[in-house]
Amino acid sequence: MQSILFLITGFTLFLFGTMKLTNAVQLLFTARIRDYIKYTVKRPFYGLFTGIITTVLFQSSSASTVLTIGMVSAGLITFYHSLGVLLGADIGTTLTVQLVVWKFTDISPVVVVAGGLLWLLGNQKWKDRGEAIFYFGLIFFGLSLTILATEPLKGNPGLSQFLSQKTNPILGAGIGLFVTAIVQSSAIPISMLVILAQGDLVAIENALPIVFGANVGTAVTALIAGAAADISGRRTAASHFIFKLTGMVIGLFLLVPFTAAVKCISADVAQQIAFGHFLFNILVVLIFIFFLKPFSVLIEKIIPGKVETLPLWPEFLDEKYLSNPETALDQVEKELEREMMLSRRMLTLSLELMEDYQEVKRKNIRYIEPVLDRIRAEIVQFLWRISCNALTPQASNKLFVYTAMVDDIERIGDHAYHIANLAKNKYQGNIEFSDAGKGEMREINRLVIENVNDSAALIKCLDKLKVQEITLREETIDEKVKDARERHLIRFHERVCQAQAGPIFVELLIHLERISDHCQNIAEYVIDLNA
Repeated sequence: MQSILFLITGFTLFLFGTMKLTNAVQLLFTARIRDYIKYTVKRPFYGLFTGIITTVLFQSSSASTVLTIGMVSAGLITFYHSLGVLLGADIGTTLTVQLVVWKFTDISPVVVVAGGLLWLLGNQKWKDRGEAIFYFGLIFFGLSLTILATEPLKGNPGLSQFLSQKTNPILGAGIGLFVTAIVQSSAIPISMLVILAQGDLVAIENALPIVFGANVGTAVTALIAGAAADISGRRTAASHFIFKLTGMVIGLFLLVPFTAAVKCISADVAQQIAFGHFLFNILVVLIFIFFLKPFSVLIEKIIPGKVETLPLWPEFLDEKYLSNPETALDQVEKELEREMMLSRRMLTLSLELMEDYQEVKRKNIRYIEPVLDRIRAEIVQFLWRISCNALTPQASNKLFVYTAMVDDIERIGDHAYHIANLAKNKYQGNIEFSDAGKGEMREINRLVIENVNDSAALIKCLDKLKVQEITLREETIDEKVKDARERHLIRFHERVCQAQAGPIFVELLIHLERISDHCQNIAEYVIDLNA
């Protein structure tokens, strides 16, 4: 019973550490999402290395794969460019198993204590790093508990004979696939094999088929994530499964020479398992890396549909225009239109979540938000470089207007992001607005969306009629928001609506009102620009 408890506790700590480490690292990754993604869209090999690095940081290929599917679904990278990242993620996950072979588990308590002290006693910068180190150590501390759980097995001759005798490779692959699909981490069954091998309890001939199956099992997490994604996300998830399944079939077919190869590399069975895991994923990369383009075309035919990819980089800001301020400012105007397009997309998705919550849409907004922030920063930087030139009064006025306008557009996206999080809270709390509240909110939503659409059109060209309509709607929105708050209080006291709905309803009204304020600001800037 004690061994069983150690085993379950070890698995729990491993999964918990992996999940929390992924969250901690993903905060950093999301904040710098564009800097990482830019390498994936140049060449498949760059995507391959990006996938390796990301998985080493996350200590989970499943986490990297799910994140990649999310970015594809959000339109941040194309389906084709995601394939290299998937292949790289599969290689990166082999480091965890290799660290188990090197008995990193023995020093895991030291890592846990060191990370915990940094987390508790360090400043904010070191707290974040300490938290990541703590969870990294916790992963291997969990595995060290599983080692303790296997100690009694060493004296069991029946189990030792069963694990060392040659069994059906297909059965082994099925076991690896099933176990990994359940725990959603190939590192657990493969690390367990390494631990058993260190106790001379398993033969390499039995271990390798389980390794192959575990690698296919890890694609189940991606398939689950892909089921909730759009067409590109589903394509990415299906491709990941095909990569792994093809590798398993070929690995089982070449099991005899594959086994002989790992035996030649090392005489230690634990190291042979780690090498087998690594060589399996290298085999998958070699099979597909040079044929990703035709492979992506084939998958697009199998899973047809049109998708939109959002440009992550400024399309119009080019240094060659800086010598001519007027031309450079024209390019900024075009980039502002793109920034507004992203904000409008975020707002549309967030308002849809209030009516029909889907986690994949909220994640799409989360991925777009840092991209919007980065584009805003680059526009501001480009405007600053323009200001270093000698400018005409008209150009100076345009520069100051664009500098103010870029912030208002970015803040529309910020409010949309907060609305998406409110939608999540509403969904998780099983909260419903009253019928009257829903009607009020739909009317305010309609007016705000119209203001956003009209302010986007104003960036392209001045339309005094649209300016007047934005101003009138802004006044109407202010009145309707005020009335909605007062009527909500009446419904609250009359117990017509849920008590938990109040804070979400009121905060949603605040965000919508402020979005409309930013639209009004944009309209005023356009008037100033054409005065």
